[in-house]
Amino acid sequence: MTALAPISAPSQDLPSLIDRAASMLSGAKSAAEVLEAREVAGLAYDVAKRAARLQRAKNAHDDLVAAAHRAQAHALEIEARAKRRLADEYDAAQERGEAQKDGRPKTVSGGNGFTAATSTELGLSRKHIHEARQIRDAEAADPGVVRRSLDERLERGEEPTRAALRKMVVDAAMRGLRPQRSASRRNPLYVPPTPEQAAWRHVTGTFRAFAEWASDENLALARKGMREARDTPFHDLDAKAIAEGSAAFTTIREWFDAR
Repeated sequence: MTALAPISAPSQDLPSLIDRAASMLSGAKSAAEVLEAREVAGLAYDVAKRAARLQRAKNAHDDLVAAAHRAQAHALEIEARAKRRLADEYDAAQERGEAQKDGRPKTVSGGNGFTAATSTELGLSRKHIHEARQIRDAEAADPGVVRRSLDERLERGEEPTRAALRKMVVDAAMRGLRPQRSASRRNPLYVPPTPEQAAWRHVTGTFRAFAEWASDENLALARKGMREARDTPFHDLDAKAIAEGSAAFTTIREWFDAR
């Protein structure tokens, strides 16, 4: 693993630190670069956690504590995405014989005496690998479980912590290991949706839910809330997420126009 690049003073503010972690992960081309992104996301989480504790100690306004909690959630989501990629990278390395499967030194046959690296040599502990696989398996069993779990804690005013996320991830991963339910007894003709059908239902469900919510009254409230949030630390991240979502909606609309 390459050494983590020094973080300059301007990057120490949370929004910049989180944005850096996200950019590093999206541009990562190797396991080492994914590890770097994970480290930066972990640093952002630690900084946000300390900020939240400091604000509570000062009896600061709830909005400041909530902003720090949102930063923790953003950092945890990026960290979780990095761990998912690391799980895939490590398993692929094992299949190629570049990483050991049982922790004992092993010379790769036909590899001119090349010895597969241990997880420690790759910058990962067994615990890290286990957690990374759990997150990957949880997302496979219940897509979006990480983001939903974090959002649920934020909505309840609770701090999004690694421990809380780990518990929810483990529960989701265990659900994925259970046998698939048989067709509904109430409807013997029931056929589970394909991944493509499930994805489209997710899109249409999202659109319907938003369309039902987006009354003139609710939109007026949202616009007022947007103006009030302009000076908050994470307004730029919210604006970026809305822009990305808008671009996705435009793409979907183009599918209809192209029919």
